[in-house]
Amino acid sequence: MKFLSRQEELLLLSILKLKENAYGVTIREHVSEVTQKYWSIGAIYDVLDRLTKKGLVQTIIGAPTKSRGGKSKRYYRLTQSGFDALQEVRDLQKKTWADLPKTVLEEK
Repeated sequence: MKFLSRQEELLLLSILKLKENAYGVTIREHVSEVTQKYWSIGAIYDVLDRLTKKGLVQTIIGAPTKSRGGKSKRYYRLTQSGFDALQEVRDLQKKTWADLPKTVLEEK
């Protein structure tokens, strides 16, 4: 089992939800919206680079556009390993929370 940081999990989930529109800016917007926290673009790319090195995401270079001064967007897609890692995290969380009595959370 590959353990993921919470940041890695959030970005993988964002990429999964954004599908073919998953690139740095849209991923940042989605994660910021979900967490209600500010995320710098550098923080997003740091995690994306780590996920790429781990083989959990792959990058796809889009066509250059005039609106971006001839630059291409770098899109991100989950690999099978990335999808499997998310499923493992979800299953682990279900197991961890399953035996916890509701009253424990209500007391706090």
